[in-house]
Amino acid sequence: MPPIADPSIPATLIPGDGIGPEVTEATLEVLSAVGDPFRWEPQKAGMAGVAACGDPLPAETLESIRKTRLALKGPLTTPVGGGYRSSNVRLREEFQLYANLRPARTMVPGGRYEDIDLVLVRENLEGLYVGFEHYVPVGDDPRAVAVASGVNTRAGSRRIVEFAFDYAQKHGRRKVTLVHKANVLKALTGIFLEAGKEVAQRYEGRIACDERIIDACAMQLVMNPWQFDVIVTTNLFGDILSDEIAGLVGGLGMAPAANIGVDAAIFEAVHGSAPDIAGKGIANPLALMLAAALMLDHVGEQDKARRLRGAIDRVLREDKVRTGDLGGKATTREFSAAIVRRLKERG
Repeated sequence: MPPIADPSIPATLIPGDGIGPEVTEATLEVLSAVGDPFRWEPQKAGMAGVAACGDPLPAETLESIRKTRLALKGPLTTPVGGGYRSSNVRLREEFQLYANLRPARTMVPGGRYEDIDLVLVRENLEGLYVGFEHYVPVGDDPRAVAVASGVNTRAGSRRIVEFAFDYAQKHGRRKVTLVHKANVLKALTGIFLEAGKEVAQRYEGRIACDERIIDACAMQLVMNPWQFDVIVTTNLFGDILSDEIAGLVGGLGMAPAANIGVDAAIFEAVHGSAPDIAGKGIANPLALMLAAALMLDHVGEQDKARRLRGAIDRVLREDKVRTGDLGGKATTREFSAAIVRRLKERG
């Protein structure tokens, strides 16, 4: 999707559930300080959508995203084990957001790992997340056996690997690692590995390429994460590895994500809605702020994105203003106010 050049860019805003409205408000404050280029259309989804419209993904929300082709989304509540299907998955499917981009870098020094700077690219539409599942009854148990089918296509595999290599080239990255389980799932992930190697040949001499089996990759990320640069993998493996990588830099509170398609893009905080702390004013808004920075990059506002990330870094490292999950005592409002001060002093 090409950058949108309009100086007042229409965009859908989904505050989300639980702590979502609080971290969204904080994010809008820092965007305003950096020079917010977006014209927001507030919409509801998740539990807020159910409460307002009886639907976790109301028609008005979908229509807004179709019109703006751009959205910033807070956390949405998804029932565990039952209830309605994940709104996040439905949004990816509805707008064919095939690429999930999850950058992770060390922002607070003194943790388990220093100088982490990794990017995970996850295929977003295929694999086991297609939801082809059913039960097989045995005797008097109607759910005695559960069966799930995964689907990976050569075209989908090729497309996500091309995205990863294009991202690496554009952002000065040195290597792309293909992660798979082709030693056991020879068809389902073997097709991904084959397509990945074909794409890698086109970048030979510019971007290095290697491969890892998923379990080995998970172990090596803990033992020596600095050997990786850009990782690209299938849907389920990407879901798991992206959270592991977030753990290297402090957890999901530091983890933004971009969901990119041909005709739309949705940027989000990937952490949960944390209903236990909703309304207490102590939520960490970093993930959504960093998602907003990714959104600024996407629309061609790289200077504003750099300024926002720089202000966040100075607040965390120099001012040492941090929320409780990062070892500090700042409230959500105090944290956002500190970033706003840094943005204003640098003009």
